[in-house]
Amino acid sequence: MKPLPCVLTIAGSDSGGGAGIQADLKAISMAGCYGASAITAITAQNTVGVAGIEAVSSEFAALQIETVCSDIKVSAAKTGMLFSAPIIRAVAAALQGKDFPLVIDPVCVATSGAKLLKDDAVEAMKELFPLAELLTPNIPEAELFSGMEIKSREDIFAAIEVLLEMGPKAVLIKGGHLDSVASTDWLGISGQQPIPLMQQRVKTKNSHGTGCTLSASIASYLALGCDMVTAVRKAQEYLNLALRAGFDLGEGSGPPNHLAPMLRERSKQGVITDLHDFGLLLSGMDGFSKLVPEVRMNVAASLPYAGDINDVAAFSGGIAAARNGEILPCGYPGFGMSKMLARALICAGKSNPELSCAINLRYDAEILAAMVACGFVEAWFDREDETAEFRINEETTVEWGVCKAMSEHPEPEMVDVVCDSGAKGKVPQLRLFARNFTELEEKLVKIINALENV
Repeated sequence: MKPLPCVLTIAGSDSGGGAGIQADLKAISMAGCYGASAITAITAQNTVGVAGIEAVSSEFAALQIETVCSDIKVSAAKTGMLFSAPIIRAVAAALQGKDFPLVIDPVCVATSGAKLLKDDAVEAMKELFPLAELLTPNIPEAELFSGMEIKSREDIFAAIEVLLEMGPKAVLIKGGHLDSVASTDWLGISGQQPIPLMQQRVKTKNSHGTGCTLSASIASYLALGCDMVTAVRKAQEYLNLALRAGFDLGEGSGPPNHLAPMLRERSKQGVITDLHDFGLLLSGMDGFSKLVPEVRMNVAASLPYAGDINDVAAFSGGIAAARNGEILPCGYPGFGMSKMLARALICAGKSNPELSCAINLRYDAEILAAMVACGFVEAWFDREDETAEFRINEETTVEWGVCKAMSEHPEPEMVDVVCDSGAKGKVPQLRLFARNFTELEEKLVKIINALENV
C-alpha cells in the first residue's frame, strides 16, 4: 500500500479528548493522513474547564520533533498550544530548515476561558511566524498579535496586513467570534486581496477544539498536495460537518464530532435499503394512488447532517401510478437522484435537523382538507414573491420556496408539510416531511384515512 502522508502535530494534550493533540490526530486521520505528535504540555481538563497544566521541558519538546523528523518523512506540520517562551523558541529552532509546510495555530485561550499561553510568550510566538505557511488566529488572537481592535471587515483586512508583515506566507483570520448568519474566515495571501471563505454558522455549544481541528485538517490537505485555498475550503467543510454532528459529551462545551464523515459514510447502505423497502411498502398501501401528483412523485431520504443533493437518496425514475392505481417505483434508489426533493429536504432540515424523509404529493383541496383534519402544520410559499436572483430553474425555486416557508413560520420545527401553489406551467405540489420512514408511513396513512371523511 502507498504510504500515507505524515502530518506532525506539535501541541498540548487534552485529557478530555476534545482539543489539542487528541483532536489533531483524529482530524489528521479523517483526512487520510498519518499523524505523528510532539507534546508540549499535559493538561487535566474536561468539557467544563482546565484543572491543571504541566509543561514538558523545552529540550524534550525539541527532542520529540527532531526524533520524528530524523526517521519519518513529514509532509506537513502544525503547532497548537506551545505554552511558554522557552518551548516556543525550542520548537522554532527544531523546525528551522525543514522543507514541509507549517500551519501555526497561535493558541492563547481555551474555549472554557483558561489561559494556554504565558504572558511572556506572546512576543516569542511572533518569532515563530516567519516559518509559517499559514497562520490561523481567531479574532481575539489576531487582536492580540496585531495590537489592534477588530470590529469590521476593514479591520480584518488591516490586521491581515500587519500579521503578514510578521513573516507568514498566508494568514487565515477565523470569523467565528463575529456575529453574523454565516461564519466567514478571511484568507490573506501575500500580494493578494483577502478572500472571504464562508460556511453556514452552526448553532451549537459544542465548539471545544474547533481551532485545533481546523488547523490540523488544513495541514493534512496541504500534505496531500492541495493548494492553500483548496486546503482551507476542505478543512472548513470537514469542521462544519463535525460541528453539525456534535453531541453533548459532558456538562460544558463538547467537541465537534471528528468521526462524522466516517459515520455518515457508514449509514449510506442503510439509507438505500430503507428507501428500497419503503418503495415496496408504497406499492402495497391501499389508497395511496390518490396522493400521486400529475407529475411524477418521488420519495427522498437523507444521510445524517446532509449538506448537498448527493447526501440525499431517491428513486432514479421516481414513483408513478398506473391507471389501475398500481404504484410503480421506477429505476433504483441512489444518491443525487432527485435534485428538487433533495434541495427541499435539506432546506427543511436547516429549520428542523431531525427531518430525514420527504415525499411530494398531489395538491388539491381534498388532500389539503385531509391534512387539516389530521392536525398537520402547514407552511406556504408564493412563487410570485420570488426575486430574479433565485428564479434560475425549478430546483432553485423549490429551494428558495421551502427555505422561505420554513423561516417565516412561527414554529418551523413543527412544520409537517410545505405547500407550493404552483404558477403558470408549474404544477402545484405538497411536500411532506418526516423524521423517519416509520413516521412518514404514519402520516400518509392518516391522510388516506382522512380523505374518506372529506
